[in-house]
Amino acid sequence: MAFGAFSNVDTPVVEAPRRRSRAALWLLLPGVVYLGATYLAPLVSLIVTSLKAPDLVNFDIGRYVYAFDIGNYATVLGQYWPIILRSFGYAALATVFALLISYPLAYFIGVGLRKYPLWQALALILVIAPFFMSFLLRTLAWKAIFADEGPVVHFLQGLNILGSNAHLNGTPFMVVFGLTYNFIPFMALPIYTSLERLDLRYLEAGADLYANPAATFWRVTLPLSLPGVVSGTLLVFIPATGDYVNASPQFLGSTQTAMVGNVISDTYFNLQNYPASAALSIVLMVLILIPVGIYLGLTKTEDLL
Repeated sequence: MAFGAFSNVDTPVVEAPRRRSRAALWLLLPGVVYLGATYLAPLVSLIVTSLKAPDLVNFDIGRYVYAFDIGNYATVLGQYWPIILRSFGYAALATVFALLISYPLAYFIGVGLRKYPLWQALALILVIAPFFMSFLLRTLAWKAIFADEGPVVHFLQGLNILGSNAHLNGTPFMVVFGLTYNFIPFMALPIYTSLERLDLRYLEAGADLYANPAATFWRVTLPLSLPGVVSGTLLVFIPATGDYVNASPQFLGSTQTAMVGNVISDTYFNLQNYPASAALSIVLMVLILIPVGIYLGLTKTEDLL
C-alpha cells in the first residue's frame, strides 16, 4: 500500500514535464517550419545548383544539368580569390571605422544623455533616421556629393590635396566610406543597448577607488559593453562582406573595386552561369564563418544581444 501510494504521488510529477515539453515543441513548430522554408530549403537549392554541370547535349547559355561537379568551387576560388580578399579587406576596414565612430556616439547617448530622456530619444531618432530613406538613394546622394564637379572635390583640389584630374568616386576610399556610413546604425544601436543598461554606480565605484577615467573605461565600461560591441561587429562585418551596392560602378565603386557581391550578381544575371554564382555564394558563406568563429572565440562573449 505504501509503495502504491508513493507511486500515485510521483506519477503526476513525471508526466507534467512531458506535457510541458510537448507544448514547447508545438510552440517551436511554426518557427522551425518557417526556418526550413526560408533558410534550409534555399540553402539546399543553392548547394545543388553549385554542383551542376553544363548541358553538353543541348548546350545553350543558362542550361545546366544536375551533376556533382565539385570543380565549380575550384574554378571560382582560382578565378576570384583576389576579389574575395578585397571584399574581406573592405568589410574589415568598414567594421573598424564604424566601431570607432559608433562607440563614442552610443556612449554619449546611452550614458551622457541618460538624465535627459527627451534629448536621448531625439539622438536615437537621428541615429535611425537614415533608415527612413532608401539604401540606394542614400548611396546615390553620396555619389553626387563626391562627384568630380561637386563641392568636396573642388574644396580638396583648392587645398592641393587632390590633383586637378583626381577624383573620389570609383576609388576604394569611397567604397569603404559608403560601407561605413550605411552600416553605422547597425553598430551603434547594439552598443547603445549595452551602455544604456550600464549601472553608473560601477563608474562611481571606480572613481572612489582612485581610478582615472581611462582606467575606469578599460576595466569597467568596455568589458560590460562588450556584448553590444560583438553584436554590432557581426551585424556590420557579415553583410558588408557580401555588399554589392557600394562597390558597384553605378554607385560609389568601379570595376577595379568590385566585391564578391558584384561578381555573384554579374555571373548570375549577365553571364547566366548559375553554378559559378552559387558556388561563389557558398564559398563566401564558409569563409565568413571562419573569422566570425575566431572572433567569437577570442572575445569569449556569451551574452550576445
